[in-house]
Amino acid sequence: MSLQEKLAEDLKAAMRSRDAVRLRTIRSLRAALMEREIAERSGGAAVLTEEQELAVVQKQAKQRRDALEQYDRAGREDLAAKEREELEVLKDYLPRQLDEGEVRTVVQRVIAETGASSPRDMGKVMGLAMKQLRGKADGRMVQAVARELLSENAG
Repeated sequence: MSLQEKLAEDLKAAMRSRDAVRLRTIRSLRAALMEREIAERSGGAAVLTEEQELAVVQKQAKQRRDALEQYDRAGREDLAAKEREELEVLKDYLPRQLDEGEVRTVVQRVIAETGASSPRDMGKVMGLAMKQLRGKADGRMVQAVARELLSENAG
């Protein structure tokens, strides 16, 4: 089942159960997918690849996380709660996120492959690590783990 089909089914289910948060989030996600599809068109209809669909879902989730952070800092718990709820719905459409231990294993392997030995090699490590972890781990976590491991190697 494609993401579009899953969203259509979930939208119907949300309407039946009167789940306002899920309904609002799915509609927003479908609109973002439609925008991306229109942007990809060249001459005719465009069909998004799974990778492109995943990128749209990830972008939506990142927007929610960023807004959540801003609202938390501003003390706007009402708006933060809305973003938190929508982020939980979006997580259903993202691949399972790796925990820090799994990320650490991948980053250690990348460090070994690239021969990185100090924080100066951060760019080389991050480029390859993010290629392997895209969609599976938060970039900030990957960066923190890479920085820590490269600092240990240098010290």
